[in-house]
Amino acid sequence: MLSRFNKIQIKQLPCFIRFYSIASPKTKVVQTTDEALEGVGSNITLLSGGFGLSGVPDTIINAMVNNPNINNVTAVSNNAGLDGRGLSQLLVTGQITKMISSYIGGNRTFEKLYLKGEIDLELTPQGNLAERVRAGSAGIPAFYSPTGVGTWLEEGKLPVRYDSSGEKVLKSSEPREVREFNGKKYLLEPAIFGDVAVIKAFKVDTLGNCWFRGAARNFNSVMGRNAKLTIVEAENIVEPGEIQPEDVHLPSIYVDRVIQSTTPKEIEIFTFSEEESTLDSSLENPKSDSELKRAKIVRRAAQEFKDGSFANLGIGMPTLAPNYLPSNISVTLQSENGILGLGPYPKRGQEDADLINAGKETVTLAPGASLFGSEESFGMIRSGKIDLTILGGLQVAANGDLANWGLPGRVKGMGGAMDLVSNPQNTRVVVVMEHVDKKGRPKILDSCVFPLTGQKCVSRIITDLAVFDIIDEKLILIEIDPSSSIEEVRAKTAAKFEISPNLKQIEI
Repeated sequence: MLSRFNKIQIKQLPCFIRFYSIASPKTKVVQTTDEALEGVGSNITLLSGGFGLSGVPDTIINAMVNNPNINNVTAVSNNAGLDGRGLSQLLVTGQITKMISSYIGGNRTFEKLYLKGEIDLELTPQGNLAERVRAGSAGIPAFYSPTGVGTWLEEGKLPVRYDSSGEKVLKSSEPREVREFNGKKYLLEPAIFGDVAVIKAFKVDTLGNCWFRGAARNFNSVMGRNAKLTIVEAENIVEPGEIQPEDVHLPSIYVDRVIQSTTPKEIEIFTFSEEESTLDSSLENPKSDSELKRAKIVRRAAQEFKDGSFANLGIGMPTLAPNYLPSNISVTLQSENGILGLGPYPKRGQEDADLINAGKETVTLAPGASLFGSEESFGMIRSGKIDLTILGGLQVAANGDLANWGLPGRVKGMGGAMDLVSNPQNTRVVVVMEHVDKKGRPKILDSCVFPLTGQKCVSRIITDLAVFDIIDEKLILIEIDPSSSIEEVRAKTAAKFEISPNLKQIEI
C-alpha cells in the first residue's frame, strides 16, 4: 500500500517531467545579411561597436552600404573607423547624417564632411559616451558626470554643424545642467537609446550568448545591451554549452540575430618591441633639436611613476615613458579601451588584432592583466582608481587648466582626455609637452586660449626646459634643464611663476 507521501510524489511526477521537457530555444543564427538586416529602416539611431578597427562589425556594415531602405541614420560610435572601412562607408554614401562620437581621428572623410557642413557631429567625451549608452541599456534617462565641467561641453559651445566654408558654426551643442554634490560640480548627461545595434564577438552560441576576445570588447558589450534590435557578427558560431556560463560577456537576452563574420580583422597601427623596431631610436640617439627635446621630456616623465601604482598614458610621448622605468619600479598600465595590465609591444609576427591600446597600437598583456568593456574602464577612471595619468598638452594655464584636444578650426574630438582629468583629487595629472610651439609661442599661459580639456586639473608640467608644479593654483618652478637658465624659462613662459627654494637641475 502506497504511503501518502509516495502518492504525492507520483501525482507531482508528470508535472516534474513536463517542466524539464520544454523544447530548446530557437536558434538566432541567420544565414544572410538580408535576413540579419530585415526590418532595419531609415531614421534610426544606430549603435556600432568597435574601437578604431578593433571589434568593428564590418560584415554587417558592408551590407548596409547603398541599401536604399537605410537612410538618415544617427550613428553612435567612438569613431567612424578609417576611410573606406567601417561606418566611414555610410558617411560617403550620405546614409549617415549625424554622428555621436568622441573622436574623428585620422578619418579624413569624416573630418571633411564635418568641416564642410554636410553632417552633424555631437562630440561626447569617450567615457560619457560609454556611460550614456550603458544608462540607456539600464533604463536610466540621465545621470550626472564630473567630466567636462568648465569646458565647452558645459557651456554648449561644441560645434555640431558648420557652414560649407567650415568657418561659421551653424549649430552648437546644448548647454549642460550643472548640479553640485559634496562640494563638486557635475553635468547632467542624457542617456542614449538605440534602435539598432551592430556588434562583433569572437564566439557566439546559437542562442546569442557572446564571448569577446582580448580588447575587442570595448564598446561592443555595452552597445549590444542597449538597442531594441541587436545584431551580432560572430567570428565563431558554436552550440549552447560551448561557452561556459561564467565566460558569457553578453547574455542571450540582449541578442536578436547572429550572423557569421566573413570579413578579415585588421590592425590600424603596427607597433613592435624595441629590438624589432626603430621606433625609439630618436630617443636613444637624438639627431635633431626636436628629437633631443622629446628624449629629455620622455626620460624625465619616467620618474613620475611610483612602485605599485596604476597609471594611464595618453597618446604620443606619454606611451614611451615606461621604457625608461627603473628596474625596481613596478607599475600597472591601464588603457581606456578595456585593458588593465598592458605589456610591452609585441615582437614582429606576434601582433594580435584583438590586442591594441588607446592609440590603436598593437600591444601585449602583462602577467595578471584583466580585460573589460569601455564602460567599466571609464568607471575606474572617473572614480579615481587610477593613481597617475600622463597626457600631452597644447596649452596649460598657471592655475592648472589644460587644453589638449582642439585648435581653432581643427576640432578633432576629445577622446578620453576629459574623463582622464575629471577627478584630479584622486588621480594625479602630469602634462608633458615642448615649452613652446613650432612658431616659438609659449604653451604655458596665464589662461588657455584653446578649448579646455579640464579646469584646475594639472599637478605637474614637464617640458624640455623645466618642470613646474601647480599648487593652490600657483605655478612653481621646481627643476630646470642644465642647458637652460631662469632667464630663458621666463622669456618662454607667458605666465608668472615662483621659484622653489629647492630648485634643482633636471636629472635624466
